[in-house]
Amino acid sequence: MSHSGQWALATVQTEHGPVACLEVQDSLYSLAPTLARMGLPSFSTVAALFENYEAVWPHLSDVASQVIEADRVSSLHRLAPLIYPGKILCAGANYFDHLAEMGMPGAKKEDQRLFFFMKPPRNAVVGEGPTVHMPIGTQAFDWEVELAVFIGKRARNIPIEGALEYVAAYSVAIDFSARDHNRAPETFYKLDWVAGKANDTCCPMGPRLIPASALGNPQDISLKLWVNGQLKQDGNSKDMIFSVAEQLSTASRIMTLDPGDVLLTGTPAGVGSPKQTFLKVGDKVDAEIGGIGRLSVVVQPSR
Repeated sequence: MSHSGQWALATVQTEHGPVACLEVQDSLYSLAPTLARMGLPSFSTVAALFENYEAVWPHLSDVASQVIEADRVSSLHRLAPLIYPGKILCAGANYFDHLAEMGMPGAKKEDQRLFFFMKPPRNAVVGEGPTVHMPIGTQAFDWEVELAVFIGKRARNIPIEGALEYVAAYSVAIDFSARDHNRAPETFYKLDWVAGKANDTCCPMGPRLIPASALGNPQDISLKLWVNGQLKQDGNSKDMIFSVAEQLSTASRIMTLDPGDVLLTGTPAGVGSPKQTFLKVGDKVDAEIGGIGRLSVVVQPSR
């Protein structure tokens, strides 16, 4: 599936290791030499672009127009576009239709509280392919397609108005969950978000980063997910309870958001839990977001 805009960022695996690339017209070009030709620092990682966001990002459209054939990268094995993010904050239960399927039909926004949990960036983030491993001991491995928001500028206690100005890019993410490990009904605290959500390899991202300017309004974007070719989720970000801007503002009141941090913004209806239909080893999961593209992974045995 094609994506929005004139360029995107990706990271691919080559025989020399990970290489940051510009994606232009469905072809991948090594980023560092292209930056050098434009007289810019020749950063070789996407992480470095975030660390130097305000100095480099405004020039990337011009840089993308100067790619040359000699810098084309032949590897088609994409890693996560950003290796590795800073913090990964995830909004829980943030779509009305998802709340309904999980047992809360007719929920009103004023009765809801936006809450976040976190995933470990170094261990949870993977790219496409046979990359996702079943959490050890789970019998209820579930899927959630989510719009991933990448922070470009340091944000602390920012207002809702103008919050989207802090967004550098968007991507596709899948929040995989061990639902049985998430629940702890016999305990005082009832839920264990770390055991259910923070497992290794359970936050694939990709296949690319789309600049925020190319995606437009993040509150009217389609989100779909298939398991073994069967459509499970078919929603739209307009059904979010709290908008991307509201999430950014709230998160920035809790903690400083730094360049390279990621916010996962919730999932629409269609997860496996309400029907007690869960993933097994060998299942293929495809997640697609309009204007960004499709991320495909295959579930592997526990490790």
